[in-house]
Amino acid sequence: MKDKIFGVLQRVGRSFMLPIAILPVAGLLLGVGGSFTNETMLETYGLLNLMGPGTFLNAILQVLSAAGDIVFTNLPIIFAMGVAIGMAKKEKEVAALSAAIAFFIMHASIGAMINNNGGAEAMLDGATTSVLGITSLQMGVFGGILVGLGTAALHNRFYKIQLPQVLSFFSGTRFVPIISSAVYLLVGIAMYYIWPTIQIGINALGGFVLASGYAGTWLYGFIERALIPFGLHHVFYIPFWQTAVGGTAVVGGQLVEGAQNIFFAELATPGITHFSVSATRFMTGKFPLMIFGLPGAAFAMYRCAKPENRKAVGGLLLSAALTSMLTGITEPLEFTFLFVAPAMYMVHCVLAGASYMIMHILNVGVGLTFSGGLIDLTLFGIMQGNEKTSWLWIPVVGVVYFVVYYFVFSFMIRKFNYMTPGRDDNAEAKLYTRKDLEARKKAGEVTEAEAADELSAQITQGLGGKDNISDVDCCITRLRCTVKDPAKVDQQLLKASGASGVLCKGQGVQVVYGPRVSVIKSDLEAYLKSSASDHPAPVAKPAQEAKPVETKPADAPKAGGERLTVVSPLAGKIIPVEEVADGVFSEKMVGDGFAVEPEADEVLAPADGEITLVFDTKHAFTMRTAQGVDLLVHMGIDTIRLNGEPFTLNIQQGDTVKAGQPIGTMDRAAILAAGYRTVTPVVVGNLADLGGFELTRTGEVKAGDAVMEVF
Repeated sequence: MKDKIFGVLQRVGRSFMLPIAILPVAGLLLGVGGSFTNETMLETYGLLNLMGPGTFLNAILQVLSAAGDIVFTNLPIIFAMGVAIGMAKKEKEVAALSAAIAFFIMHASIGAMINNNGGAEAMLDGATTSVLGITSLQMGVFGGILVGLGTAALHNRFYKIQLPQVLSFFSGTRFVPIISSAVYLLVGIAMYYIWPTIQIGINALGGFVLASGYAGTWLYGFIERALIPFGLHHVFYIPFWQTAVGGTAVVGGQLVEGAQNIFFAELATPGITHFSVSATRFMTGKFPLMIFGLPGAAFAMYRCAKPENRKAVGGLLLSAALTSMLTGITEPLEFTFLFVAPAMYMVHCVLAGASYMIMHILNVGVGLTFSGGLIDLTLFGIMQGNEKTSWLWIPVVGVVYFVVYYFVFSFMIRKFNYMTPGRDDNAEAKLYTRKDLEARKKAGEVTEAEAADELSAQITQGLGGKDNISDVDCCITRLRCTVKDPAKVDQQLLKASGASGVLCKGQGVQVVYGPRVSVIKSDLEAYLKSSASDHPAPVAKPAQEAKPVETKPADAPKAGGERLTVVSPLAGKIIPVEEVADGVFSEKMVGDGFAVEPEADEVLAPADGEITLVFDTKHAFTMRTAQGVDLLVHMGIDTIRLNGEPFTLNIQQGDTVKAGQPIGTMDRAAILAAGYRTVTPVVVGNLADLGGFELTRTGEVKAGDAVMEVF
């Protein structure tokens, strides 16, 4: 269940990225236009004669300001369409149109209900607003998200519907805007009665956060960074930036909701003496962190690298640091140390929260679009003047942050011997295939298109093959995919493609490539649609790994063929896999088979075959038999979180083992003491290619007893 929730939240988070992606452009237009039409700023810099009212440049800048402002004014419908596109599985353009129609109908229905019940005057102050010329409830971006998610759900359910012959014209995608219109007519009526109560709750939550003062600001910054590895930070901060959770304010006579909306409304309003810190507290903390702190961490990792490796890692770290400084995109750098030193990342989260809190204490009022780099600092801090923003505190605090990050990270790396870039002699191996491809491209051995296809082929294989991929998308830095069988994902191969890190959660897989991910995603989608993906060429594995055995349907045993006997890897009680109290296994997401409730610690090989993967955390391994059967042995439930401590495995990828051969131990007492279950599933991952299986024994068995036949 947790994995399913994570998968949904991951899709919701990535669906936010399409509307968010327009904000930097809109912010740039509004920032430049609003700044250079502000008479106070023009007078300060002696630019009134050049850009003042009545000049040609002023007219152009007014247009830029209006162009940027219109985006922020209409963010609800932009989110409605963007979220629908992001959440729709197929026929995304239909989902976008349906969302727009549903948005109009919902607000028109609300407007009619308001008019039928005494008009806006009968409503609470601030409860209504104008939405595209319609008097409606003040729902903000929440209204857009509600429409986007609901329309996408209707779209995914009905876009292939077949109606009776007499209504067949309205079948398929034509039915989606129809059902969306009907549903959101009812939703609009319901919202008239429901939303005022929700609004009171939202305002109360926002009031609580605002009233929590500096501690609340620290907590916000801490949580926002802590969610980065899971890709759920968008889900967290959007309500603060775009809804009343982040506060409300009257700007230019209009009620504005959401921290970012308040800032940009103030940016576009003449006469503001200082931007609202109660709003910018949810944004300003990024600047010291991204422009100064993380580059300090990069410098620490560079200095801690072995002297002979510094030249090699210097370019990587410098590129990641500059990306963080200029654009505020931090994930390439954060993922450089996240997986090798989680404790350092936790310290990073604590310092991130402190950055937000310090900016709040110092009354710094600099807003941003979606990042906290030098570009946003220049537009919304420096160009607005220190009187309105107090931006001069950012470099002062930033220099301190650079020093703190450098010394703290240097101490932790050396104290705990973290294998950050350049400290592990084998670290370069993970980039072997990618570097080799780039070298071939430079040498003229392959074209850009061929190189893209080779990389796409590698990613496809790393995700378990074309047939294992059900969805491909990306955010700013991550390729976000949904796979059918997570057990087929080869993380080492994905890392070898140039990824900074790989996160697998249930059927959701996130591969971190950095800002170039959008190109990688486009190339991958094109490759998957091409005939080349149907018959992929062999892909080179990382240098330190054994070459995997290719899975081919022709190699798989069929019904009536040779049977494979699988033995219990542990002494204990055999139960069907559907009785395992974990949705991933009980719902057979990774395969079918059995599980052992162990009564001993020694682990045996379940069959004759080759070890195809040993997890770094030693809690699981996979193998392939001569009959073509893929087996997964997973020792305990959620034991990946134990980082290998209770497990000892004497096998490596590429080893050949015999059924009943001792291959390691699991410390059941340590697992139970840590609060985890020891039940061990043993499942066939490619049963669809086989004839079937028969569980020959249940109940108490000895380690090495035959318990299953696969045919």
